[in-house]
Amino acid sequence: MNEDLAKMIGEAARAARQRAGLTQAEVASLVEITSMVYSRMERGKVMPSVPTLRKLCTMLHISSDDLLGLSGSGAANEPTKSSRGKQEEPAPSLRRLLTLVLRMDETQLSALTGMAGALLK
Repeated sequence: MNEDLAKMIGEAARAARQRAGLTQAEVASLVEITSMVYSRMERGKVMPSVPTLRKLCTMLHISSDDLLGLSGSGAANEPTKSSRGKQEEPAPSLRRLLTLVLRMDETQLSALTGMAGALLK
């Protein structure tokens, strides 16, 4: 295992997770690994598999280049303008809500939609 790469991925994942306002347990659940494995990954003790790396990029809204440190010096910790696009990053509370919504079944989504509609009236 390349320890430097594992640490780089872990640091980038931690920074992205913190920006998203998520806990390690929430990210672990979203990428379908245990909290213990995710914690070890953030500390650079475990290298993620390619499918897990892809899920991390998706769930943490970070490019694979940023996660792997391919975007230039220091870029693994901060997304570049090109990786963020022209849109602003959504607020952490909105990203956390989206994370929860993605885990809901149809019945829960329907109930949430009804509550959201009622709140907006």
